[in-house]
Amino acid sequence: MEKKINAILKIVSGSRDPVGSAEIAARLKQLGIEMSERTVRYHLKDLDKRGLTRGKWKEGRTITGKGKEELSNALVFDKVGFLSSKFEAMAFRMDFDLEKRSGEVVLNLSLFHKSDFKSALKIMKAVFDRGFGTGSKVVVAEAGEEIGGIVIPQGKVGFGTLCSVNLNGILLKHSIPVDSRFGGMLQMEDSKPLRFTDMISYEGSTLDPHEVFLKSKMTSVREATEGSGKILASLREIPAVSKDEAEAILRKADSAGLGKVLLIGRPGQPVLGMPVGMERVGIVIPGGLNPVAACEEWGIETQSKALVALVDYGQLLDFAEII
Repeated sequence: MEKKINAILKIVSGSRDPVGSAEIAARLKQLGIEMSERTVRYHLKDLDKRGLTRGKWKEGRTITGKGKEELSNALVFDKVGFLSSKFEAMAFRMDFDLEKRSGEVVLNLSLFHKSDFKSALKIMKAVFDRGFGTGSKVVVAEAGEEIGGIVIPQGKVGFGTLCSVNLNGILLKHSIPVDSRFGGMLQMEDSKPLRFTDMISYEGSTLDPHEVFLKSKMTSVREATEGSGKILASLREIPAVSKDEAEAILRKADSAGLGKVLLIGRPGQPVLGMPVGMERVGIVIPGGLNPVAACEEWGIETQSKALVALVDYGQLLDFAEII
């Protein structure tokens, strides 16, 4: 029952407008939860009493600040594996057409203090020049403007970078399944990937690994741009039989500014010391938050969140256009 109540809270929280019992019951059914409108109304009244939701006349319910906190803290075990599921969902939802170069792509979003942004651009240039970000395309928004439906707060500048899950989505749309293994810290020596030094499994975490490493000050991206340092990267696996086709597709994705891979392994062989499954091939991809990590290393304060928005590819600019 607690899971069902939290499912109701998730639906209310995920709706931009007030949502009513009929719509909630319909969405619960899509999740495999059978609950009548009458039962939903009963639970909504209880959530109102607990201060977790708020009724808006006949329009429906909205979630309160207390409700968001409760949802964030509840059923932590159920959130293990959520990130992996989110990867799969976003890869499926992005509909970018590689041939037409049109459709939606997935962005990370970082917020900078407006006074810091010009300095940040200069720092990030070296990271983009070395190909340590995920692609070359970005979005910039001033306070009051939106990126993927997210309004940028006063005093801030929004900076959207491509998420590496876009490469998952592109491969998936060419019938190549992708297994996202983990996000980690990749040691670079003489401008070449040497080994993973730290990692967090996507299936075993409730947090995005790259966000954790960035805020833990574990990166040395600026040093890596000069030859040796540690950058954010992730390991994916694809079926070995699709290796040649995948390489061709990934080259096209790179030409569209969506990111290149650092390394593609051999069938069944370890990649940078990490084991790879039988009849599988490992792919190492740089993290989209590496440019932001370089700014954090310089002492520039940021707020970053991965996998936050879908935006039209046509809204993106090449980083070189804004520097």
